[in-house]
Amino acid sequence: MWGAIIGDIVGSIYEFNNIRTKEFELFKPECFFTDDTVMTVAIGKALLDSKGNYYLFAQGVVDEMKYFGRKYPDAGYGGKFRMWLRQYEPLPYDSYGNGSAMRVSACGFAAKSLEDAVHLAYNSASCTHNHFEGIKGACATAVAIFLAKNGKSKEEIKEYICKYYYGIDFTLDEIRDKYSFNETCQETVPQALEAFFESSDFEDAIRNAISIGGDSDTLAAITGAVAQAYYGIPDDIIAKARTYLDDYLLEIVDRFNEKYMK
Repeated sequence: MWGAIIGDIVGSIYEFNNIRTKEFELFKPECFFTDDTVMTVAIGKALLDSKGNYYLFAQGVVDEMKYFGRKYPDAGYGGKFRMWLRQYEPLPYDSYGNGSAMRVSACGFAAKSLEDAVHLAYNSASCTHNHFEGIKGACATAVAIFLAKNGKSKEEIKEYICKYYYGIDFTLDEIRDKYSFNETCQETVPQALEAFFESSDFEDAIRNAISIGGDSDTLAAITGAVAQAYYGIPDDIIAKARTYLDDYLLEIVDRFNEKYMK
């Protein structure tokens, strides 16, 4: 999960103050974790507690997101999601927002097969984001992570994504000056994946994502998750990111890594 968390932290200060360059200090003192990190860890905990049982995972996603939402009430949730958190028995609200993709990374890492990645991603998304595009964004992200962690090349990953999910027919240079803030999956996930496809290492992938503007923390969270699966993450970057999280979040991330990241 560190890739998504690092992307979120680095991008946190640029979400509403976009920059169009790759030249910036990676971690600034004013950076912070947002709802992207909180819900990423919530999904990770649901996976840990379900022990491979899909039914338990589907219910656990709802329970954990509600718990984490109450524990971190000021993390920056969208309006409809805040309403969902307050409901006793919350129902999906036909969302195609990029929240389904930014929180899904644990599913890609925990999956044992491509079909498993899709199934887990579906269950992580559909309790809120039951619109086709919301589910597609989560599944595309989890699939890219699964393929990357299993040694597929960027060309193979992109070919699969373009065949089954999004036709990515642009470069970052082509969209950097005109890409604007957008919270939908269909206008976030392809851009985040292209930031990975054009990268040379993990840090470069994060810088690519931030450099196009838009919903910077979520873009970088999605890009960072796939980049982690493909490149790994330098120890010094993880060490710095750890200083932004509290003990509760760190304990869950460490348990997830111990189980799924060996």
